[in-house]
Amino acid sequence: MKLTRLLLGLFLPPVGVFMTVGVGPTLIINILLTLLGWLPGSIHALWVITKHDERLNREERTL
Repeated sequence: MKLTRLLLGLFLPPVGVFMTVGVGPTLIINILLTLLGWLPGSIHALWVITKHDERLNREERTL
């Protein structure tokens, strides 16, 4: 699933962000960045996806 989200974040940034965090301010920011250009939207999407996964891994280790 992570690979799918990363590929979507690279090619369709808002879809990858939506699959990761759902609807919220992060998705709106990503849509605006994608409208400014594909590269800023993709960079933001990849950053959001990797940080979300890091946070989940950190929470699993503490439990």
